[in-house]
Amino acid sequence: MSAHCCDHDPQASAAQANSPRYRRILWIALIVNFAMFGIEIGAGVQSGSVSLLADAIDFFGDAVNYAVTLAVLSMGLVWRARAALLKAASMLGFGVFVLGRALWVAMHGGTPEALTMGAIGLLALLANAGVAALLYAYREGDANMRSVWLCSRNDAVGNLAVMLAALGVFGTGSAWPDLAVAAAMAGLAIAGAVSVFRQARQELRWNAHA
Repeated sequence: MSAHCCDHDPQASAAQANSPRYRRILWIALIVNFAMFGIEIGAGVQSGSVSLLADAIDFFGDAVNYAVTLAVLSMGLVWRARAALLKAASMLGFGVFVLGRALWVAMHGGTPEALTMGAIGLLALLANAGVAALLYAYREGDANMRSVWLCSRNDAVGNLAVMLAALGVFGTGSAWPDLAVAAAMAGLAIAGAVSVFRQARQELRWNAHA
């Protein structure tokens, strides 16, 4: 992330947010994320992988976030910032849930199926990398646009981690690589939530003094 990501021009961000191209990209992202949620939730249950289940929940949360973003694109900065606060809360909730699930599995045991983890992780990586590439040009917009970019970026990083966890599970016969990746994904979500929350609060303060 660049150091000036929060020092943007609100009027320029509004023009970007209302562009037809940005709307098309969000619709593509929405469809991709809902499709991958269905695929990963089934694969996560079948394989017993916490990191796949975490990624599936994250796909669902992102799909909802894209839908919210589409709903507030034509609204003023205040409503877009409020939507970003809602999305920050959902990112935080996802992180806390995954940490809890990883702790439960660590206490009760069980080893996930590495082959399924790796194959689905690769598919998810291709999906998220494509969406992140489309959204790259909008990564330094307002808090609402920034949260969309962060979701896609975090997911692509998470998919790489799931694939590494699959190798770890395959090589060690242990669930710990899967649990470690799930915990790291949760930490990334929490850090992203804090970043979006801070920028959204800054935009609300800016609007109050405008």
